[in-house]
Amino acid sequence: DEINRTPPKTQAALLEAMQEHQVSVGQTRHLLNDPFFVLATQNPIEQEGTYSLPEAQQDRFMFKVYVRYPSFQEERQIARQTTSDSKNTIEHVLNAVDVLEIQKIVRQVPVSDHVIDYALALVRQTRVNEPGTPEFVNEWLSWGAGPRAVQNLLLGGKTRALLNGHTHVSTEDISALAAPVLRHRIVTNFSAESEGITSDRVIERLIEETPSKEGELTSDPRLQKIFAA
Repeated sequence: DEINRTPPKTQAALLEAMQEHQVSVGQTRHLLNDPFFVLATQNPIEQEGTYSLPEAQQDRFMFKVYVRYPSFQEERQIARQTTSDSKNTIEHVLNAVDVLEIQKIVRQVPVSDHVIDYALALVRQTRVNEPGTPEFVNEWLSWGAGPRAVQNLLLGGKTRALLNGHTHVSTEDISALAAPVLRHRIVTNFSAESEGITSDRVIERLIEETPSKEGELTSDPRLQKIFAA
């Protein structure tokens, strides 16, 4: 909870756990059992007493999801349940073996070269001053997304396709997950901040200007520079 309140030394230990699935205490290494994953929260309002998360650590998180205000009906249910003496029953639906098996199934969902190229096009266009990068990216970003962005876009796309009952990943699966996968992996510069441009707006524009159809994607002159790099 509130990961940005943890001091740098603690964040370094968490980074080791996330990357290497182990924790070191002195000269002793403790391996973490699978399935292992990290969920963390941040309060976007309070800044006093907080520490900024290094880009390397943010890159280890698959998604960055904004939690909005609940709907009227949701907040009504929250108010009713949290102010009454009703007891909620929690049912056991999966064990560790089940989770690992589901993870294997997700990786088996097929993805075409075209969808991979589409994901690569979105990610590689965020890299400043690289061949094929749009001018608005060069103007608004100081840093772009690395290879983990493509990996997580594809894994997320496979998961979304499976949850929706589809047999393969589509470009729509990729574009739907572009914001949560990319928003914490790109860094806006002062020029963008002065104009009120957020990372989400940059991602929206990338989706708008990147053709999703196979023929249009590969024939775009600017994107051809990306595919040839």
